[in-house]
Amino acid sequence: MGGSVKDVKSKAEVDAVVGGGSPVVLHFWASWCEASKHMDQLFTHLATDFPKAHFLRVEAEEQPEISEAYSVSAVPFFVFCKDGKTFDTLEGADPSSLANKVAKLAGSINPGEAASPASLGMAAGSAVLEAVKDLAQVDASKEKNLVEPGLSGSLKKRLQQLVDSHPVFLFMKGTPEEPKCKFSRKVVEVLKEEKVKFGSFDVMSDSELREGLKKFSNWPTFPQLYCKGELLGGCDIAVAMHENGELREVFKDQGIDTIDEEKESGDAKGGISKSTNLSTGLSSRLESLINSNAVMLFMKGKPDEPKCGFSRKVVEILQQESVPFDSFDILTDEEVRQGLKVYSNWSSYPQLYIKGELIGGSDIVLEMHKSGELKKSLQEKGILPAESIHDRLKKLIASSPVMLFMKGTPDVPRCGFSSRVVDALRQEGLNFGFFDILSDEDVRQGLKVYSNWPTYPQLYYKSELIGGHDIVMELRNNGELKSTLSE
Repeated sequence: MGGSVKDVKSKAEVDAVVGGGSPVVLHFWASWCEASKHMDQLFTHLATDFPKAHFLRVEAEEQPEISEAYSVSAVPFFVFCKDGKTFDTLEGADPSSLANKVAKLAGSINPGEAASPASLGMAAGSAVLEAVKDLAQVDASKEKNLVEPGLSGSLKKRLQQLVDSHPVFLFMKGTPEEPKCKFSRKVVEVLKEEKVKFGSFDVMSDSELREGLKKFSNWPTFPQLYCKGELLGGCDIAVAMHENGELREVFKDQGIDTIDEEKESGDAKGGISKSTNLSTGLSSRLESLINSNAVMLFMKGKPDEPKCGFSRKVVEILQQESVPFDSFDILTDEEVRQGLKVYSNWSSYPQLYIKGELIGGSDIVLEMHKSGELKKSLQEKGILPAESIHDRLKKLIASSPVMLFMKGTPDVPRCGFSSRVVDALRQEGLNFGFFDILSDEDVRQGLKVYSNWPTYPQLYYKSELIGGHDIVMELRNNGELKSTLSE
């Protein structure tokens, strides 16, 4: 206690603190996760303002025993303990909910009273209020950019400067060294095979720029590839142009310089590197392991005994998708464990491969699973049989007891109606699944027919349609929302 955050290094250390009976808040984080870093700023402020509670920080991947004990499968993740027992949990970057739950745990506010950025000062000190206000302003700027028509002059100028900063420029998720989605990684691989120098910008690092670029380019998805200021397209177009030789012709016509073989091989990063410092024998062994099954998971532990929450989550997803897969326990072979990081240029585990292609780690697999992209990819590669839209919708609706089909995500809603329904569910403390209907036109149009409900959002409970925005608001105003979704 005493208003500071303690980094814990063992389960025994956590057990001792939790067993003492005092209020305890654990923050499970990862060094590669930007959301964890942002939430840790608030976590530190909260430790100062609630000195009677213990605030413990746990690096999730480095402490698999602790993560396993608290069923951690994503970061940031918070666990709230009192009287030696788990009192509550919170998954994701939600500043208001974190402050609210900490205040409840410490007994500073009444149960059910929301700790929104506008009212946090009643329950917490000025440091917390300031931190949440800053994060809330970021969220507000996201929503503002989503609803305002056109682009501001300064943002348009900034985008144009980025586009013009390199003859070949890529707006992507992540960086060329650490792509955060398989589509961005694929375009990086294409550009490296074309042996061209290129600049890049991580759209995940700036929400204003990310949303503004969609209007600037009139292109709704990422990555986006530009050549001499002109948009070429996204992943599918870049790959198709590369395969038919058109991309090379465009670069040649525009006078784009290529990198010579020696320089290229020394700088190769991202995706499966063609040139590494690995021995021929180890490279051959890794390639053989990767291709030993159509779906191959390199994980900590075994499918029936995962040794970390991230590996367990990917196993659960593959099992939910009814995917036949094989696995390799990297904890049993240090040479494979370290060598695969170099071979794939992917620094953490688990790593999922489909037909020899690296898909990514737990975050990417989870994102693809939620959006339906994982199943679609598996079907396209002939690993899973094609599924009718009716069957797919039925499974999506049943994927969570409370299921919300919305525009955008809970953290970045794309319409005011979806945003208000998310707020209502969170204020009631309800856990819910979600699907962004803007990410899949088949689901967007098919669900209207399936449910006989023409608009979004749509809220389901135990596979039964509850209704849209107006019905949810009416249930909340009448105090019936929580009971309706808990029967």
